[in-house]
Amino acid sequence: MEKINEGGRAIVKRPVKVLQFGEGNFLRAFVDYMIDIANEKTDLDAGIVLVKPITFGSLEGFRKQDNLYTVMLRGLVDGVATEQSRMITSVQDTVDAYAEYEKYSDYAKLDTLRYIVSNTTEAGIVLDESDKLELCPPNTYPGKLCKFLYERAEAFDYAEDKGLIMLPVELIDDNGIKLKECVLALAKLWNLGDKFINWLNTACVFTSTLVDRIVTGAIRDENERQAAWEKIGYEDQMLVTGEPFALWVIESPRDLSDELPLPQCGLPVIYTDNQKPYKQRKVRILNGAHTSFVPAAFQCGYDIVLDAMHDDLIKNFMQKTLYDEVIPTLALPKEDLMSFAEAVTGRFENPFIKHRLLDICLNSVSKWRARCMPSLLGYVEKTGELPARLTFSLASLMALYHGGELKDGVLVCSRNGEAYTLKDDADVLAFFAEGNSKPADELVHAFLSSEHFFGQDLTAIPGLEASVLASYKDILARGMKAVMTEKFGG
Repeated sequence: MEKINEGGRAIVKRPVKVLQFGEGNFLRAFVDYMIDIANEKTDLDAGIVLVKPITFGSLEGFRKQDNLYTVMLRGLVDGVATEQSRMITSVQDTVDAYAEYEKYSDYAKLDTLRYIVSNTTEAGIVLDESDKLELCPPNTYPGKLCKFLYERAEAFDYAEDKGLIMLPVELIDDNGIKLKECVLALAKLWNLGDKFINWLNTACVFTSTLVDRIVTGAIRDENERQAAWEKIGYEDQMLVTGEPFALWVIESPRDLSDELPLPQCGLPVIYTDNQKPYKQRKVRILNGAHTSFVPAAFQCGYDIVLDAMHDDLIKNFMQKTLYDEVIPTLALPKEDLMSFAEAVTGRFENPFIKHRLLDICLNSVSKWRARCMPSLLGYVEKTGELPARLTFSLASLMALYHGGELKDGVLVCSRNGEAYTLKDDADVLAFFAEGNSKPADELVHAFLSSEHFFGQDLTAIPGLEASVLASYKDILARGMKAVMTEKFGG
């Protein structure tokens, strides 16, 4: 079989407009994919350079394929299992910021450069005051960016039109704001001068973004990989897979819609001056759905989200949680929220994704506080009543941790005589391990009243403690499936 860079397939030569810190699967299947479509459908004409911003890893795979690779999106589209493939031709070059520092640094002086994209993980946007300007490159991402921008400002004599637009996609709140704070702090620490600081503030744009797409990465199974190559018609060692659903919300102090015309291509990109409602929608609906039904689904005997979704009891529980108890508490237009919730169901039913329930259960207590508690409190405030399913989700969470024994930093529990392990904060695991010797009413009261766990005393909510206690005891006595069937219909 021909390789991707044989048979006349070649990179399309474009002016470099995007420098991307990070060459991993997510950026390639999300940002680079969208830019490639915009290059086809508009006059954006943006070439991309991928920067390896860390000392380990290799760019050899890209270079063997002339920076060509394929994105294969697999999932349900209008209820039908679909595979869509696109060969990405917009990546012009790759560069190792450490091994090829001069080449990397030269891109700061490139006239056509306009955008900086980054995905350096949640730990990447941090201020390290021990970082140094004279390092080539500095250790941290904010350090690398600060020095890069300083060299650009100096090269172009602080021209306003040579400022860059930062598009960070790291999964932290207000990622652009925090990135700018780090860069400004280093600029002052390194004594780069008021002229540079003014140029950062006036010529450069730091956007804050919210991203959403499940990227499953490379196909590991050899037979499945060969089958994928047969479908696309060539061998691609860099092929990356993901789901069709995507969302990119870009909060910017400056309107970017004309110069970065992604929405005009039909791409799921939203420009806004306030991303928080979209963040709330994602956390409360997508993440909240996971956290509210997964402990119960696991205790019903399921291991994978897809398998649980084939059980009408579980699926209906999840959907009614969203439609009846979560959506009524949110501020975005109802039609928008309903559409997002429908997409969530389709994503959970994606036949190409095997998402383990126990992986989702990581740090369940803090996740419940962030993802589900605001909906429960909002529902109580709005209706004066308890939301039945969100309340039950608390009991199912407690039952998931029941009977566990601390071993090597994890809680070892049992489902039908088979051991499973839970990972959480040490104080959470210790609480449940020690709780095995306590009566159920004492344990439930201690859990719900813990301001350390929830930031407030949940026993102050009328009826909540009694409801959680009754369901918790019932689950332990009769099993999750029997209790859910009786309470929520089978």
